[in-house]
Amino acid sequence: MDHLDVDLRQLRAFLAVADELHFGRAATALHMAQPALSQQIRRTERALGVDLFVRTSRSVALTPAGRVLHGRARSLLAQAARDLDETVRVGRGEVGRLDVGFVVSALPLGPIERVQRFRERHPLVRVELTEGYTSRLLARIVRGELDLAIVRDPDPTEGLRTTLFRSEPFVAAVPRTHRFAERTEIAGSELLDDPFVFFPPEAGAVATERNLAPVVSDGRRPVVVQEATTWATVLHLVGVGLGVTVAPASATLAAPDTVVLLPVTGDHRSELCWASRADDDREVLRNFMAATD
Repeated sequence: MDHLDVDLRQLRAFLAVADELHFGRAATALHMAQPALSQQIRRTERALGVDLFVRTSRSVALTPAGRVLHGRARSLLAQAARDLDETVRVGRGEVGRLDVGFVVSALPLGPIERVQRFRERHPLVRVELTEGYTSRLLARIVRGELDLAIVRDPDPTEGLRTTLFRSEPFVAAVPRTHRFAERTEIAGSELLDDPFVFFPPEAGAVATERNLAPVVSDGRRPVVVQEATTWATVLHLVGVGLGVTVAPASATLAAPDTVVLLPVTGDHRSELCWASRADDDREVLRNFMAATD
């Protein structure tokens, strides 16, 4: 018989006898009959091919091989317990790693605070954060470089699922010298004749169309004269007079004082979503979504 056939129950039985050096007391401690314990010890010895105990009618003593196993058995059992516990924790999503992406404009609405709440509930899960804009974050999820991301107005992408996190209205951003700077609100179409500062098309088709939708009227679209890849840059360029823009409300909270923000009338909304791979059903991901719900 292969010595690897020794199982954890046999190790526990051996350890009980080795500690007590008495089969009767060991059997009582294990809540089993003494003959059954004796048979289990003999099976262990046959599996290992060595005697573990010297038995007489009056005493039980460890052999040299028994003393070696006695020194190892407790650590073997402890390591097995740790390994099994880790297996269970991984299955429950309590350990592991999550790579999470985010668009900067989402930060005022609290997704990173929710990440922190998940970290507090699952301290053994390592969470890595990566900044980017929506189209690039989606591509990284598809490639397996990210597990999930908070994205804005994502394009439908094969193999990905999205869950709505927040929706919010749009605001117009105009320079302080703008003719509408004294207004309290504005219809987006009133800015059709103004030069626009906006994201490049590769930021995402849905995001582009949804952000410009409040301005488009009768088939007319605003003319983008300057592109930038972050809302902070877009708003700075608006502030120095290069044009105007329409942005989700939370994206404008750090606008410079050279910019005036005007609520846009109508029911157009920008949507922030959690995106992940459609086939990713790991417990750690479900735990994350539950903690950030």
